[in-house]
Amino acid sequence: MFIINIYLRFALIAVGIIGGTIMSATMGFWYGFPFIFAGVILLVGYFILGTVASAGQLVQAQDFVGAEKRLNLTKFPRLLYVTNRAMYYIMQGSIATQRKDNNTAEELFNKALSLNLPSDNEKAMVYLQLCNINASKQKWNLAKKQLQILKKLKVTQKDLKEQIALFDKAMSQSGQMKAQQRMVGGTRGKGGMMGGSRKRRRPKMR
Repeated sequence: MFIINIYLRFALIAVGIIGGTIMSATMGFWYGFPFIFAGVILLVGYFILGTVASAGQLVQAQDFVGAEKRLNLTKFPRLLYVTNRAMYYIMQGSIATQRKDNNTAEELFNKALSLNLPSDNEKAMVYLQLCNINASKQKWNLAKKQLQILKKLKVTQKDLKEQIALFDKAMSQSGQMKAQQRMVGGTRGKGGMMGGSRKRRRPKMR
């Protein structure tokens, strides 16, 4: 997919609209109209698409600092096409996760879920992030509930399937460990009660 560099886009918008307006004023409307039209098309594209595509390339390259700077160039995220808006929130949430800002990340991921995500792969990506966040907060019931939703999605990406399987295994092992700890704790408690209920023998009276 061809992506116009955002700074080049800004330059072309300025040249098209400002240059075209000057040409229309000095040489006649039809001389400047093609430049104005091209500038307006590029401007509308910026409002609808934002900088999501180019930021996505930076996220894939693990350049989260660069991706955040690129996303910040999208000044009006609410005007984005709904799919791009969802991806905008996903990437912002991923960046917040990298900063360990789980509360902000959770809020952004939930915003993404409320929008039209392109496929179950994107939904699974978001639910997996939310599962990890809630597990780190020890909100086990919520994490398990989200994991059940996650496992019902039709995921086609191999690496994402592997991540889901690993998280499912980790959750299962965590549940087994907690059950064992409860059993051990219960046994100790019973032992303590039994030990406490035994009567001490009185010394023989002479």
